[in-house]
Amino acid sequence: MEITKVYPLDAVFDNLEDVPEDVKSNKRYAGSTKWTVQEVAECVKEDFGSIDILVHSLANGPEVAKPLLETSRKGYLAAISASSYSYISLLKHFIPIMNPGGAAISLTYIASERIIPGYGGGMSSAKAALESDTRVLAYEAGRSKKIRVNTISAGPLGSRAAKSIGFIEKMIEYSYKNAPVQKEMLAEEVGNAAAFLVSPLASAVTGSVVYVDNGLNAMGLASDSPSLL
Repeated sequence: MEITKVYPLDAVFDNLEDVPEDVKSNKRYAGSTKWTVQEVAECVKEDFGSIDILVHSLANGPEVAKPLLETSRKGYLAAISASSYSYISLLKHFIPIMNPGGAAISLTYIASERIIPGYGGGMSSAKAALESDTRVLAYEAGRSKKIRVNTISAGPLGSRAAKSIGFIEKMIEYSYKNAPVQKEMLAEEVGNAAAFLVSPLASAVTGSVVYVDNGLNAMGLASDSPSLL
């Protein structure tokens, strides 16, 4: 795959007016311009005219290591803003340049509907919001421009982002021992599902949460539980 261009983006900010002065002057943004959602959408339009596919693959929970009862309002809202509202914002600004029949996709996690101790800071709530928003966005984007909107609930992968949670290796081991298909989860498998969902092969699929987790989501009992041994 050839990457034609990379755009700087901070999806927490919809436009330049939303950016506080202390953020604008932060060295993190030194040398970068046009990195809010609206500005990036305008740049893409200027460079390419229109697009067919939009991928939302970002999340951030500054207090992810904290239990929900210890999460601050600021930390909770930050998780929602970066991890779920950002999908709404991206679609809002990119739909005008998306071709009819196009597709948008995001990544979620089973903590949206199951208790995953240690996945805190409001991130489970953010993923639940992301999945709910996916259904509503599928309706609104579908009716307005025939855009399909789906999300993938992937099993545990040892990515750099996942390692920040602190117990991803244990989750990978748990998944291997308890999923119906006992094999290592590969990032390529998630990519294959994404490629299908944004392709014409999935032209009738929208508003869906698609599980790519070796079937772990279907389990109601941990087969390696000591109580079963």
